[in-house]
Amino acid sequence: MAKHEKIKAVDDKVTSRRRFLKGGGVAAVGGAAAVAMPHVARAQDTKVIKMQGAWGGGIFREFAMDYVDRVNQMSGGTLRIDYLDVGAVLKTPEIQTGVHEGVVDAGHLVTAYWYSKNAAASLFGTGPCWGWTANQLLGWIKYGGGQALYDELLNDILRLDLVGFFSGPMPAQPFGWFKEHVTNVAQIDGLKYRTVGLAANVHAEMGMEVLQLGGDEIQPNMERGVIDAAEFNNPTSDKDFGMQDVSKHYHLASFHQSQETFEIIFNKDLFLSLSDTERAILQYASEAASADMSWKYQDRYSNDLVALQQEFGVNVYRTSDEIMAEQLKAWDTVLEEFLEDPYFAKVVDSQKAWAKRVGAYELTNAPDYAGAYRHYFGDPA
Repeated sequence: MAKHEKIKAVDDKVTSRRRFLKGGGVAAVGGAAAVAMPHVARAQDTKVIKMQGAWGGGIFREFAMDYVDRVNQMSGGTLRIDYLDVGAVLKTPEIQTGVHEGVVDAGHLVTAYWYSKNAAASLFGTGPCWGWTANQLLGWIKYGGGQALYDELLNDILRLDLVGFFSGPMPAQPFGWFKEHVTNVAQIDGLKYRTVGLAANVHAEMGMEVLQLGGDEIQPNMERGVIDAAEFNNPTSDKDFGMQDVSKHYHLASFHQSQETFEIIFNKDLFLSLSDTERAILQYASEAASADMSWKYQDRYSNDLVALQQEFGVNVYRTSDEIMAEQLKAWDTVLEEFLEDPYFAKVVDSQKAWAKRVGAYELTNAPDYAGAYRHYFGDPA
Protein backbone atom coordinates (compact mmCIF):
# COMPACT_ATOMS: atom_id res chain seq x y z
CA MET A 1 0.00 0.00 0.00
CA ALA A 2 1.34 3.46 -0.91
CA LYS A 3 2.06 5.66 2.07
CA HIS A 4 -0.46 8.28 1.07
CA GLU A 5 -3.15 5.58 1.03
CA LYS A 6 -2.76 5.20 4.78
CA ILE A 7 -4.44 8.54 5.25
CA LYS A 8 -8.14 8.22 5.91
CA ALA A 9 -9.62 11.63 5.08
CA VAL A 10 -12.88 12.94 6.36
CA ASP A 11 -15.83 13.10 3.96
CA ASP A 12 -15.82 16.54 2.32
CA LYS A 13 -19.10 16.18 0.45
CA VAL A 14 -21.89 18.49 1.51
CA THR A 15 -24.89 16.38 2.44
CA SER A 16 -28.53 17.23 1.99
CA ARG A 17 -29.28 19.93 4.52
CA ARG A 18 -31.81 20.73 7.12
CA ARG A 19 -33.79 23.85 6.36
CA PHE A 20 -32.16 26.65 8.31
CA LEU A 21 -34.68 28.80 10.15
CA LYS A 22 -37.65 28.20 7.84
CA GLY A 23 -38.45 30.82 5.26
CA GLY A 24 -35.12 30.76 3.42
CA GLY A 25 -33.60 33.68 5.34
CA VAL A 26 -31.99 34.35 8.70
CA ALA A 27 -34.26 35.17 11.61
CA ALA A 28 -34.64 38.88 12.24
CA VAL A 29 -33.78 40.53 15.52
CA GLY A 30 -36.65 40.93 17.94
CA GLY A 31 -38.97 38.77 15.87
CA ALA A 32 -39.26 41.19 12.92
CA ALA A 33 -39.72 39.54 9.53
CA ALA A 34 -36.64 38.87 7.42
CA VAL A 35 -36.33 40.90 4.23
CA ALA A 36 -36.08 39.25 0.82
CA MET A 37 -32.29 39.48 0.76
CA PRO A 38 -30.97 35.89 0.77
CA HIS A 39 -28.25 36.33 3.36
CA VAL A 40 -28.62 39.26 5.77
CA ALA A 41 -31.57 39.67 8.10
CA ARG A 42 -32.58 43.16 9.17
CA ALA A 43 -34.62 44.50 12.06
CA GLN A 44 -34.77 48.26 12.17
CA ASP A 45 -31.10 49.19 11.57
CA THR A 46 -29.45 45.93 12.67
CA LYS A 47 -28.05 43.45 10.16
CA VAL A 48 -27.58 39.95 11.51
CA ILE A 49 -24.96 37.52 10.17
CA LYS A 50 -25.22 33.84 11.05
CA MET A 51 -21.71 32.42 11.52
CA GLN A 52 -21.09 28.75 12.18
CA GLY A 53 -17.80 27.77 13.69
CA ALA A 54 -15.95 24.49 13.70
CA TRP A 55 -15.91 24.72 17.49
CA GLY A 56 -18.59 23.83 20.03
CA GLY A 57 -16.65 24.56 23.18
CA GLY A 58 -13.22 25.11 24.67
CA ILE A 59 -10.74 27.85 23.96
CA PHE A 60 -11.19 27.74 20.16
CA ARG A 61 -14.85 28.63 20.58
CA GLU A 62 -13.71 31.36 22.95
CA PHE A 63 -11.32 32.71 20.32
CA ALA A 64 -14.18 32.70 17.80
CA MET A 65 -16.40 34.58 20.25
CA ASP A 66 -13.62 37.12 20.85
CA TYR A 67 -13.90 38.00 17.16
CA VAL A 68 -17.71 38.02 17.23
CA ASP A 69 -17.78 40.27 20.30
CA ARG A 70 -15.42 42.77 18.67
CA VAL A 71 -17.58 43.01 15.57
CA ASN A 72 -20.73 43.45 17.62
CA GLN A 73 -19.21 46.12 19.85
CA MET A 74 -17.45 48.02 17.06
CA SER A 75 -20.57 48.22 14.90
CA GLY A 76 -22.55 50.26 17.42
CA GLY A 77 -25.62 48.11 16.88
CA THR A 78 -25.83 48.31 13.09
CA LEU A 79 -24.24 44.88 12.53
CA ARG A 80 -24.41 41.73 14.62
CA ILE A 81 -22.90 38.27 14.26
CA ASP A 82 -24.77 35.38 15.84
CA TYR A 83 -22.38 32.48 16.44
CA LEU A 84 -23.59 28.90 15.90
CA ASP A 85 -21.73 25.97 17.43
CA VAL A 86 -20.25 23.19 15.31
CA GLY A 87 -22.96 20.94 13.91
CA ALA A 88 -25.76 23.44 14.46
CA VAL A 89 -26.42 23.51 10.72
CA LEU A 90 -23.38 22.01 9.01
CA LYS A 91 -20.75 19.43 9.77
CA THR A 92 -17.21 20.79 9.91
CA PRO A 93 -16.19 19.60 6.40
CA GLU A 94 -19.33 21.26 5.02
CA ILE A 95 -18.75 24.76 6.40
CA GLN A 96 -16.82 26.20 3.46
CA THR A 97 -19.29 24.99 0.82
CA GLY A 98 -22.21 25.90 3.07
CA VAL A 99 -21.03 29.51 3.31
CA HIS A 100 -20.49 29.60 -0.45
CA GLU A 101 -24.05 28.40 -1.02
CA GLY A 102 -25.55 30.73 1.57
CA VAL A 103 -26.74 27.98 3.91
CA VAL A 104 -25.03 30.06 6.60
CA ASP A 105 -23.53 33.51 6.12
CA ALA A 106 -20.06 33.01 7.58
CA GLY A 107 -17.69 30.46 9.05
CA HIS A 108 -14.85 30.27 11.58
CA LEU A 109 -12.48 27.37 10.90
CA VAL A 110 -8.98 26.48 9.65
CA THR A 111 -7.91 25.80 6.06
CA ALA A 112 -6.72 22.28 6.91
CA TYR A 113 -10.38 21.28 7.18
CA TRP A 114 -10.90 21.68 3.43
CA TYR A 115 -7.46 20.90 2.03
CA SER A 116 -8.82 17.78 0.31
CA LYS A 117 -10.35 20.17 -2.27
CA ASN A 118 -6.91 21.59 -3.06
CA ALA A 119 -3.71 20.66 -1.22
CA ALA A 120 -2.46 24.25 -1.40
CA ALA A 121 -5.09 25.15 1.22
CA SER A 122 -2.81 23.54 3.76
CA LEU A 123 -0.07 26.03 2.95
CA PHE A 124 -2.19 28.73 4.61
CA GLY A 125 -2.15 26.91 7.91
CA THR A 126 -0.50 23.50 8.09
CA GLY A 127 2.31 23.89 5.62
CA PRO A 128 6.06 23.32 5.80
CA CYS A 129 8.19 25.12 8.35
CA TRP A 130 10.48 27.51 6.49
CA GLY A 131 11.98 28.51 9.82
CA TRP A 132 9.10 30.90 10.44
CA THR A 133 6.42 31.38 13.07
CA ALA A 134 2.65 31.73 12.81
CA ASN A 135 2.98 35.48 13.24
CA GLN A 136 5.37 35.56 10.28
CA LEU A 137 2.81 33.51 8.32
CA LEU A 138 0.27 36.23 9.10
CA GLY A 139 2.81 38.84 8.03
CA TRP A 140 3.18 37.07 4.68
CA ILE A 141 -0.60 36.98 4.26
CA LYS A 142 -0.92 40.69 5.05
CA TYR A 143 2.20 42.14 3.39
CA GLY A 144 3.91 39.38 1.41
CA GLY A 145 1.26 38.57 -1.18
CA GLY A 146 -0.43 35.75 0.69
CA GLN A 147 -3.90 37.32 0.75
CA ALA A 148 -3.96 37.70 -3.04
CA LEU A 149 -2.87 34.07 -3.46
CA TYR A 150 -5.56 32.92 -1.03
CA ASP A 151 -8.19 34.94 -2.91
CA GLU A 152 -7.02 33.34 -6.16
CA LEU A 153 -7.46 29.88 -4.67
CA LEU A 154 -10.96 30.58 -3.38
CA ASN A 155 -12.38 32.60 -6.25
CA ASP A 156 -10.47 31.57 -9.40
CA ILE A 157 -9.40 27.97 -8.77
CA LEU A 158 -12.18 26.62 -6.57
CA ARG A 159 -14.81 29.01 -7.96
CA LEU A 160 -16.25 29.75 -4.53
CA ASP A 161 -18.17 32.92 -3.75
CA LEU A 162 -16.26 33.65 -0.57
CA VAL A 163 -14.32 36.45 1.09
CA GLY A 164 -11.92 35.44 3.84
CA PHE A 165 -9.57 36.84 6.47
CA PHE A 166 -7.03 35.25 8.79
CA SER A 167 -6.80 35.77 12.52
CA GLY A 168 -4.83 34.39 15.42
CA PRO A 169 -1.21 33.17 15.34
CA MET A 170 -1.09 29.66 16.77
CA PRO A 171 2.21 28.60 18.33
CA ALA A 172 3.86 25.44 17.07
CA GLN A 173 1.63 22.50 17.84
CA PRO A 174 2.87 19.64 20.02
CA PHE A 175 3.87 16.34 18.45
CA GLY A 176 1.27 14.99 20.82
CA TRP A 177 0.25 12.21 23.15
CA PHE A 178 1.81 8.74 23.08
CA LYS A 179 1.59 5.62 25.21
CA GLU A 180 5.28 5.95 26.04
CA HIS A 181 8.07 8.47 25.77
CA VAL A 182 9.16 8.33 22.11
CA THR A 183 12.65 9.51 21.29
CA ASN A 184 13.42 7.97 17.90
CA VAL A 185 11.77 7.27 14.57
CA ALA A 186 11.72 3.50 15.06
CA GLN A 187 9.32 3.91 18.00
CA ILE A 188 6.68 5.68 15.91
CA ASP A 189 6.84 3.43 12.85
CA GLY A 190 3.43 1.83 12.26
CA LEU A 191 1.61 3.76 14.98
CA LYS A 192 -1.96 4.85 14.24
CA TYR A 193 -1.80 8.63 14.64
CA ARG A 194 -4.28 11.50 14.34
CA THR A 195 -3.44 14.76 12.60
CA VAL A 196 -4.84 16.87 9.71
CA GLY A 197 -3.79 18.66 6.52
CA LEU A 198 -0.47 18.05 4.83
CA ALA A 199 0.86 16.97 8.23
CA ALA A 200 -0.98 13.72 7.53
CA ASN A 201 1.16 13.15 4.43
CA VAL A 202 4.32 14.00 6.36
CA HIS A 203 3.71 11.49 9.11
CA ALA A 204 2.58 8.82 6.65
CA GLU A 205 5.94 9.33 4.93
CA MET A 206 7.58 8.66 8.31
CA GLY A 207 5.81 5.31 8.55
CA MET A 208 2.80 6.20 10.68
CA GLU A 209 -0.76 5.22 9.80
CA VAL A 210 -2.64 8.49 9.86
CA LEU A 211 -6.33 9.08 10.58
CA GLN A 212 -7.89 12.52 10.22
CA LEU A 213 -10.43 12.82 13.03
CA GLY A 214 -12.39 15.70 14.45
CA GLY A 215 -11.14 17.15 17.72
CA ASP A 216 -13.92 15.62 19.81
CA GLU A 217 -13.19 12.19 18.32
CA ILE A 218 -9.55 12.06 19.41
CA GLN A 219 -9.78 11.12 23.07
CA PRO A 220 -12.49 8.42 22.78
CA ASN A 221 -10.72 6.80 19.81
CA MET A 222 -7.43 6.73 21.69
CA GLU A 223 -9.20 5.31 24.74
CA ARG A 224 -10.68 2.50 22.60
CA GLY A 225 -7.34 1.79 20.93
CA VAL A 226 -8.47 2.91 17.46
CA ILE A 227 -5.45 5.22 17.45
CA ASP A 228 -2.17 4.88 19.32
CA ALA A 229 -1.17 8.54 19.41
CA ALA A 230 -2.60 11.93 18.55
CA GLU A 231 -2.15 15.65 18.40
CA PHE A 232 -4.72 18.45 18.30
CA ASN A 233 -3.25 21.87 18.94
CA ASN A 234 -2.33 23.08 22.43
CA PRO A 235 -2.28 22.22 26.16
CA THR A 236 -5.59 23.97 26.91
CA SER A 237 -7.60 22.16 24.24
CA ASP A 238 -5.87 18.87 25.00
CA LYS A 239 -6.70 19.22 28.70
CA ASP A 240 -10.33 20.05 27.85
CA PHE A 241 -10.54 16.95 25.64
CA GLY A 242 -9.27 14.83 28.54
CA MET A 243 -6.13 13.59 26.81
CA GLN A 244 -4.48 13.30 30.23
CA ASP A 245 -6.90 10.44 30.97
CA VAL A 246 -5.63 8.30 28.08
CA SER A 247 -1.92 9.13 28.11
CA LYS A 248 0.70 10.49 30.48
CA HIS A 249 3.33 11.19 27.81
CA TYR A 250 2.99 14.60 26.13
CA HIS A 251 5.55 15.69 23.54
CA LEU A 252 5.87 19.42 22.82
CA ALA A 253 7.58 20.93 19.77
CA SER A 254 7.16 19.61 16.25
CA PHE A 255 7.55 20.62 12.61
CA HIS A 256 4.31 19.00 11.46
CA GLN A 257 2.20 22.10 12.21
CA SER A 258 4.64 24.73 13.32
CA GLN A 259 2.46 27.63 12.19
CA GLU A 260 -1.30 27.93 11.78
CA THR A 261 -4.04 30.55 11.99
CA PHE A 262 -7.83 30.72 12.01
CA GLU A 263 -9.76 31.42 8.82
CA ILE A 264 -12.89 33.61 8.90
CA ILE A 265 -15.02 33.38 5.75
CA PHE A 266 -18.11 35.21 4.49
CA ASN A 267 -20.51 34.63 1.66
CA LYS A 268 -19.29 37.02 -1.03
CA ASP A 269 -22.73 38.36 -1.98
CA LEU A 270 -23.43 39.08 1.66
CA PHE A 271 -20.08 40.78 2.16
CA LEU A 272 -20.47 43.00 -0.90
CA SER A 273 -23.97 43.99 0.19
CA LEU A 274 -22.57 45.64 3.32
CA SER A 275 -21.39 49.21 3.57
CA ASP A 276 -17.70 50.10 3.36
CA THR A 277 -17.72 50.72 7.11
CA GLU A 278 -19.30 47.36 7.88
CA ARG A 279 -16.84 45.52 5.66
CA ALA A 280 -13.98 47.33 7.38
CA ILE A 281 -15.33 46.30 10.77
CA LEU A 282 -15.39 42.63 9.74
CA GLN A 283 -11.80 42.84 8.53
CA TYR A 284 -10.25 44.93 11.28
CA ALA A 285 -12.00 43.01 14.03
CA SER A 286 -10.12 39.96 12.77
CA GLU A 287 -6.85 41.82 13.29
CA ALA A 288 -7.86 43.01 16.76
CA ALA A 289 -8.90 39.49 17.77
CA SER A 290 -5.63 38.19 16.34
CA ALA A 291 -3.58 40.46 18.57
CA ASP A 292 -5.61 39.57 21.65
CA MET A 293 -5.28 35.85 20.94
CA SER A 294 -1.49 36.18 20.75
CA TRP A 295 -1.56 37.49 24.33
CA LYS A 296 -4.30 35.26 25.71
CA TYR A 297 -2.76 31.95 24.64
CA GLN A 298 0.43 32.84 26.54
CA ASP A 299 -1.57 32.90 29.75
CA ARG A 300 -3.91 30.00 29.14
CA TYR A 301 -1.63 27.49 27.44
CA SER A 302 1.16 27.90 29.99
CA ASN A 303 -1.24 27.64 32.95
CA ASP A 304 -2.84 24.50 31.58
CA LEU A 305 0.52 22.89 30.84
CA VAL A 306 1.41 23.37 34.51
CA ALA A 307 -1.95 21.88 35.50
CA LEU A 308 -1.39 18.84 33.28
CA GLN A 309 1.92 18.22 35.02
CA GLN A 310 1.07 19.04 38.62
CA GLU A 311 -2.59 17.99 38.87
CA PHE A 312 -2.71 15.06 36.46
CA GLY A 313 0.83 13.68 36.56
CA VAL A 314 1.53 14.16 32.86
CA ASN A 315 5.14 13.79 31.76
CA VAL A 316 6.06 16.63 29.40
CA TYR A 317 8.95 16.24 26.96
CA ARG A 318 10.48 18.23 24.18
CA THR A 319 10.26 16.13 20.99
CA SER A 320 13.68 14.75 20.12
CA ASP A 321 15.90 16.38 17.54
CA GLU A 322 16.00 13.04 15.68
CA ILE A 323 12.23 12.98 15.16
CA MET A 324 12.04 16.65 14.19
CA ALA A 325 14.91 16.26 11.72
CA GLU A 326 13.03 13.34 10.15
CA GLN A 327 9.92 15.50 9.88
CA LEU A 328 11.85 18.06 7.81
CA LYS A 329 13.11 15.28 5.52
CA ALA A 330 9.55 13.98 5.16
CA TRP A 331 8.35 17.49 4.25
CA ASP A 332 10.93 17.59 1.46
CA THR A 333 9.69 14.29 0.05
CA VAL A 334 6.00 15.22 0.33
CA LEU A 335 6.54 18.59 -1.33
CA GLU A 336 8.10 17.04 -4.44
CA GLU A 337 4.75 15.62 -5.53
CA PHE A 338 2.70 18.73 -4.82
CA LEU A 339 5.17 21.13 -6.42
CA GLU A 340 4.15 19.70 -9.79
CA ASP A 341 1.04 21.87 -9.47
CA PRO A 342 1.90 25.41 -10.72
CA TYR A 343 -0.33 27.18 -8.21
CA PHE A 344 1.05 25.17 -5.28
CA ALA A 345 4.58 25.95 -6.45
CA LYS A 346 3.74 29.65 -6.76
CA VAL A 347 2.54 29.79 -3.15
CA VAL A 348 5.62 27.93 -1.91
CA ASP A 349 7.96 30.30 -3.79
CA SER A 350 6.18 33.31 -2.32
CA GLN A 351 6.34 31.92 1.20
CA LYS A 352 10.00 30.98 0.96
CA ALA A 353 10.97 34.43 -0.31
CA TRP A 354 9.18 36.04 2.64
CA ALA A 355 10.50 33.57 5.21
CA LYS A 356 14.08 33.91 3.97
CA ARG A 357 14.07 37.70 4.16
CA VAL A 358 12.07 38.10 7.37
CA GLY A 359 13.73 35.13 9.04
CA ALA A 360 17.20 36.52 8.37
CA TYR A 361 16.27 39.68 10.24
CA GLU A 362 14.41 37.95 13.06
CA LEU A 363 17.01 35.26 13.72
CA THR A 364 19.98 37.61 13.47
CA ASN A 365 18.34 40.21 15.66
CA ALA A 366 16.94 37.87 18.33
CA PRO A 367 19.12 37.51 21.44
CA ASP A 368 19.53 34.14 23.13
CA TYR A 369 16.16 34.07 24.88
CA ALA A 370 16.68 30.48 26.00
CA GLY A 371 20.01 31.44 27.55
CA ALA A 372 18.41 34.34 29.40
CA TYR A 373 15.64 32.05 30.65
CA ARG A 374 18.17 29.53 31.97
CA HIS A 375 20.12 32.34 33.62
CA TYR A 376 17.13 33.27 35.76
CA PHE A 377 14.96 30.15 36.00
CA GLY A 378 17.00 27.11 35.00
CA ASP A 379 16.08 24.47 32.41
CA PRO A 380 12.56 25.12 31.02
CA ALA A 381 11.95 21.36 30.72
